[in-house]
Parts: sequence; structure tokens; C-alpha cells
Amino acid sequence: MDILTVKNLCKTFGTGETKVEALKNVSFSVSKGEFVSIIGPSGSGKSTMLNMIGALDYPTSGSVTIDGRDIYKMKEEELSVFRRRNIGFVFQAYNLVPELNVEENIVLPILLDYKKPDKRYLDELLNVLGLGDRRYHLPGQLSGGQQQRVAIGRALATRPAVILADEPTGNLDSKNGRDVINLMKLSVERYSQTLIMITHNQSYASIADRVFRIEDGVAVELGGGAQ
Repeated sequence: MDILTVKNLCKTFGTGETKVEALKNVSFSVSKGEFVSIIGPSGSGKSTMLNMIGALDYPTSGSVTIDGRDIYKMKEEELSVFRRRNIGFVFQAYNLVPELNVEENIVLPILLDYKKPDKRYLDELLNVLGLGDRRYHLPGQLSGGQQQRVAIGRALATRPAVILADEPTGNLDSKNGRDVINLMKLSVERYSQTLIMITHNQSYASIADRVFRIEDGVAVELGGGAQ
């Protein structure tokens, strides 16, 4: 079953001589529980595409369907709720709330939805992420790798349809980077999570089930990564 379908996605910035086609008729689909990595040079359109899939920006044309819903046919308020419930984000910058501890940062999307966190699932997440003994620490008391683990936990907390990760290891050293990638792979396997990750690191990209390359706004599937 396809959890995500991107169809003829185009994004154009500017007009006339300053016109830039950031995405050119990008189409692909992703099945539930699949890990897809996207590589390409800086300025190729990778982050632009991720922003379109995550409903953080609007395309010039084309459609994005997540879990059977065409996200750009929703009204703004409906889309905001859908995004909070169905799309998890992991960015290069951890984007944690400094005044909240580890547990509070992880459950924040659930509380914003006026729901009660599943304590058993939260405990499991903290243990899987290796944060069980850090649950009451503030972000400022954590290493970069630990902060990114919190961000992954926050993305997993709502059991979203899709997790979008934009250079999640960009601020980490090689050891922490590998640990984070392995954790993300584990989340796909353990929770049947669907993950789309942008990375410059070819070895990290190869861990995915499928690899796409974007260059000059055009996406090409390179085939399978991990077998």
C-alpha cells in the first residue's frame, strides 16, 4: 500500500530572467514501512521537495497524497491539524524547546493535539532511543547526539504516516551520525514507520530501501540501497 504519492510536482521561484525551476515534474510513490533516502548536490531541490511533501510550502503545480488524502486540497486549518498528526519532522537543527525536558519535548505534539500520551509507548521510545536515564534532563544538559535522539522521539510520538528527515546528521560527528541513522532505521523496522531522508552522506543513503537522486530539480531513482 502506498502511503505517499507525489505526482508531477513543480516549484518555480521568481519570474522572467530570475525564474528558477526548483522542481520539475517530480513523481514517485512510497509504500508504508519503506525507508527512502534522497541525495543530490546543494541547491538541487532536495529540501524544497521535502518542504512540499511536509506541507511547509506550496507547489506551483502537482499533488502530494499522504494516507489517501490530497494535502493541498485541504483548507489551511485542516492541513495544520493533518500535518501535526500525520507528518513527523527531524531537522538538522534539533528545534527542541529549551525550557522543556526530554519527555516533555517528545510528547509536545500530542499535547498540542489535546491528547493524552501513551505512557507505555513513551517509556518504550525512551528506552529504544537510549534516553531512559535522561528523560528529565533539559536540552542544554544533553549532547548533540542526544538532542537529535529527542527530535527523533518527538517525530515518532504521534505514530505519523510519514517521517521526513532533512540532513538529520548534519550537526553530528561521525559516530553520533551513525548512531542516529541506525536509530532511524530501527524505527522503520520496529514501528513499520515510513521514512524519507535527505542526506549528503552516500553511506548513510545506502542504508535505505530505495535511493533517489535530485539534480537541477529532476528526481531519478537509483535503485535499492540496503538489501
